[in-house]
Amino acid sequence: MILTPIAPDELRETLAAFAARLSEPARSVFARIADPRAAQRATGSAALAHHRAACALAESLGMSLLPGSPTIGFSWDGRALRSETEAYVLLHEVAHFQLATPERRETIDFGLGAGPETGDRAAAESARTLFGIAAEVEEAAASLLGILWEVEFGQPALASFLDQNWLEGADRPGAPAHFTKVLAQLQQLGLVDSDGRPRPRRASSLVQSAGAARIDDMQREAALE
Repeated sequence: MILTPIAPDELRETLAAFAARLSEPARSVFARIADPRAAQRATGSAALAHHRAACALAESLGMSLLPGSPTIGFSWDGRALRSETEAYVLLHEVAHFQLATPERRETIDFGLGAGPETGDRAAAESARTLFGIAAEVEEAAASLLGILWEVEFGQPALASFLDQNWLEGADRPGAPAHFTKVLAQLQQLGLVDSDGRPRPRRASSLVQSAGAARIDDMQREAALE
């Protein structure tokens, strides 16, 4: 849910203010997201095509698909992904799968607790293994990685960028700095290339270990903010 809605006639100005506080390569990556035409969700045949693309990506990474909505139980049950939800939600779950450790890929909702669409919230919370700032850091990384997949597939990435509050406080240094920090984390984990394009791979244990120090730094910085 958008915390502070941005009026349509203020959107371009807000995007420009955010971009002005970025340095390369983050500025170029943001430019690929910040297409005002992509501020609205797809409908009809376009939405169906986006859904097919998201499902195909999930399967290509080894995620099995289940029919039905996450409200039946979970988005991810430790083995398969509920497929009857919007494309951007599926891409977000794919991002979680890419980021999760091998152990958490076998855990309900990746050990992050109940998500917005989780039906069996009690079971998801009891399976939680990641808490506090650590969970917030991973949620931010999954959010941006999912958005970058939307860009890659020509889907309305800016709509997700807005919904997930990346532009909250766009006129202050904190928001652009957070974007830059999360992008750097994804690049260090090998999930995004130097141009900000997502890679269809899982973060290996070796790469995750190499990126752990950077993630710890981010968690400490977040605790001080």
